[in-house]
Amino acid sequence: MPESDLSQNFQTPASALADRLEDLLPQTQCTKCGYPDCRAYAEAMAAGEAAINQCPPGGAEGIRRLARLLDVPVLPLDPGHGVERPRPVAVIDEAICIGCTLCIQACPVDAIVGAAKQMHTVVPSLCTGCDLCVAPCPVDCIAMVEVTPGRTGWDAWSQEQADAARARHAARGIRLQRERDENDARLAAKAAAKLREVEAQTAATPDEFAEQQRKKAIIAAAIERARVKKEEMAARSKA
Repeated sequence: MPESDLSQNFQTPASALADRLEDLLPQTQCTKCGYPDCRAYAEAMAAGEAAINQCPPGGAEGIRRLARLLDVPVLPLDPGHGVERPRPVAVIDEAICIGCTLCIQACPVDAIVGAAKQMHTVVPSLCTGCDLCVAPCPVDCIAMVEVTPGRTGWDAWSQEQADAARARHAARGIRLQRERDENDARLAAKAAAKLREVEAQTAATPDEFAEQQRKKAIIAAAIERARVKKEEMAARSKA
């Protein structure tokens, strides 16, 4: 097997443990744990940087699952991260919605459909009840409605739902990265075309030559910043 394939397949003990911890999380991607998504929380637990009681959607059963895997005592849910509750689903008052798309951008699992200046709606079967769409709404037209009264934590959420939510979250990440790459490519093409345009200009006087050089330097600096930013993002994605 080529060395590159070996490096891709190799897992450190910490990353393997993070995989197992992530499998025990409800995948609501709600960030209530204090991390940007369930994977980041799993990695923090694997590194000993986060406690097992920071996931309100997983509730007491989720904490017990994590405790068994890590062979640590069961803890009560940390109220600083929220409370265990019946699973809610976001509902948009379509008569008030102004089509700003902010809720669509906030949804971690692409459960909201709509377009700019058009009514948005939530697909209930896809919504994880993360609450992340509520705060960005400028007209307060989103309500969280309980759909599992009397059932909380893992009693209100199935493994199948968790697996599907994780897949949608991953697909969203791929889509956003593709859109960023496409946008970067468009901007790079525009910058390159502008640079060629400036280089093709004839400088008849020293002042015109100086201005031409100034424009070339500005464009070249912008291209270099974009290149460095792209390399940094690629490095972070591999970390």
